[in-house]
Amino acid sequence: MYDFITIGSATQDVFIQSDVASIVTVSQTSKKSEFMSFPYGAKTEIADFSKNLGGGAVNTATNLANLGFKTSTIVKLGYDEVNSLVKLRLAQGGVDITNVIDSKKYLTGFSIILVSFQGDRTVLAHRGANAFVEEKEVNFDAVKNSRWVYVSPLSGKSNAILDKIAKFCEENKINLALNAGTTALKKGAKYFSKILKTAQIVVMNKEEATLVTNIQVRPDTKEEKFSKEKIHPDIVTILKHLRQDTTALIAVTDGKNGVYCFDGEYIYICPEFPAVVTSTLGAGDAFSSTFCATIDKYNWDIEKALKYASVNSASVCEHFGAQEGFLKFCEIEEKLKKQPKFKVEKIKI
Repeated sequence: MYDFITIGSATQDVFIQSDVASIVTVSQTSKKSEFMSFPYGAKTEIADFSKNLGGGAVNTATNLANLGFKTSTIVKLGYDEVNSLVKLRLAQGGVDITNVIDSKKYLTGFSIILVSFQGDRTVLAHRGANAFVEEKEVNFDAVKNSRWVYVSPLSGKSNAILDKIAKFCEENKINLALNAGTTALKKGAKYFSKILKTAQIVVMNKEEATLVTNIQVRPDTKEEKFSKEKIHPDIVTILKHLRQDTTALIAVTDGKNGVYCFDGEYIYICPEFPAVVTSTLGAGDAFSSTFCATIDKYNWDIEKALKYASVNSASVCEHFGAQEGFLKFCEIEEKLKKQPKFKVEKIKI
């Protein structure tokens, strides 16, 4: 019996930090975009370089195991030298690897992460075997013997199994935590609403929430209801829209603005926990998996879950790697004791 099974991607991540990269802002009538740029045709020196393992399912499984949960993962690895490395690192992290899928046709996923001097990153991703998980390859017997299934973003053709997994969890009364990603969200609100109905916890970032609801957060909105409560009225509308067809906890992360969570009655606003940012890669995985873990361990205490998740996410941001900086529950508590003013606001809707 597992506490958690994670499903999603596994990658080898190569981190490249260059202090000469420029951040270029391009403004349009309706939006503003930022780009990381390098001198065209030039040989550019890098300030730092490292290799690590990543991918949503691997990151979350490793974090959940570190937090003390019996955890397994379902990922598809390629026919290459990275295969054994991923399995070794998962096993060393306390993650059961018996449900890992091997491919003789594809390579393991690979990413190059370009880290700016601001700590933000641009990711060049090759999905590899991650994009070709088939329903027949998933060990549903193992899924049936887990209390929670955590689905991280599924890319390419692998996304076709999402509704199968959601339906299976519903039929077998398995808790489903969902961080769907853009591939599923691009299928539209009608498709995603069916998945939402089966979930107990849904976590996404503001851009993903905007994509699935088609509700824009207007930069020109002034005095409206909730503006004095440190939450944008359009965020309130998005949360209500996402919650209309489900009983799931909805959490929407918003970068430096923190995270918003809606349980159907209250909106919880959790600020960003203080951190010296080295890289933001993996911060979202750390947040969402710690949120789920705390909800499970502490009897659905939403405020505690938001605080714990924010602390663990901030810790990952202080390290150069998606799985570096994971904290145990006792270590999270110690960090919170040093920040007594770190609070979650609660607004009744």
